[in-house]
Amino acid sequence: MLAVTISRITGYLDAIERLAPLVAEHRAAFDRDRRLPDVVFRALAEAGLFRLWLPAAVSGVPELSPVEFMSVVEAASALDGSIGWIVANGGGMSRVAGYLPEPVAREWFADPKTFIVSATGAIGSAQPVPGGYRVSGRWPFGSGSSHATRFMGLAAVTDGNGAVSAPICCYFPADQVTVHDTWHVSGLRGTASNDFEAHNVFVPADHAHAFLAPRATQPGIIYRLPGLSIFPWSITGTSLGIASGALAAFTEQTKQGKARFGVRLQDRELVASAIGRAEAMIGAARAFLARGMTDLLAALDDDADRQMRARARLRIACAYAAESSASVVQMLTTEAGASAIFESNSLERAGRDINAAVKHIAMNPQSYVIAGRLALGLDPGAMRF
Repeated sequence: MLAVTISRITGYLDAIERLAPLVAEHRAAFDRDRRLPDVVFRALAEAGLFRLWLPAAVSGVPELSPVEFMSVVEAASALDGSIGWIVANGGGMSRVAGYLPEPVAREWFADPKTFIVSATGAIGSAQPVPGGYRVSGRWPFGSGSSHATRFMGLAAVTDGNGAVSAPICCYFPADQVTVHDTWHVSGLRGTASNDFEAHNVFVPADHAHAFLAPRATQPGIIYRLPGLSIFPWSITGTSLGIASGALAAFTEQTKQGKARFGVRLQDRELVASAIGRAEAMIGAARAFLARGMTDLLAALDDDADRQMRARARLRIACAYAAESSASVVQMLTTEAGASAIFESNSLERAGRDINAAVKHIAMNPQSYVIAGRLALGLDPGAMRF
């Protein structure tokens, strides 16, 4: 199984821990403004949390392994769900530098506050023109839109005869994009996951690449992973982190809680059982995710059938992590009782955030059907996994 090289992520984990007072100070603004405050975003950027998968040739430091990345995202999400979601998306999208010409990647990421927003929930249109494409479209769920330096939207290339190609990833400067204020939601409110729109924007050819099978311009193994596998992986750690944060909060509240009917909370067996079960469920989900990624990396050079099965296993690991994390938070909030409904209790926010996070298609339970069909010798029934 892939191991986490603690020394390579210690700096990130320490930075996240140091951010706790700042996040606590501004947390109320997450819900009120439906975005991260500038001071919080800037602190995340200065900690390097939006450059976790930036190629070593561009960043000067080794890009993290998948499991190291997941550990950082989990820690950020334990601090706050919206923080973790933005770190997962921003740090995950630094990986695109591995598919761009190196001079372009260096230019884009010269600023440590570079944050690329991506959305794959819709497909726009790209018309070939000399030197690139003219792209139009509207895309939902642009997480981090209020701080984006660039946006990525999928677009299908159409030729003069009306033939449509597989979608490509097109990147737009932020000043050429219109952001629509659509993020009025219950959980992960601080992520500013608004719709964004581009109209007839010119995208140079070297600012675009294939979506399903992009050609890597950097040698790291992270850039060889299928996009439909690595993107779900990049954000699934958020659900684990929300559950881990809820467990830590519940445990501390239990230690400090007053006695009920003459019995201290920490002396109740049901409470102790909930804590033990939660730890086991989070640990099992984390281990399954790591094993799934290990198997996929091992299958990269094997035949298509083995790689397909490995990709399906990784997706059910993502779905299982989401379900387990949601169950943990539900169990803990139930044991906490009425105190968990107050906004002053971090368990209340964890409940809203986990319910939003697990709705993402990356963690969709439909993945169980795909894996089951493959095990039964059937076709997967879907190709986008």
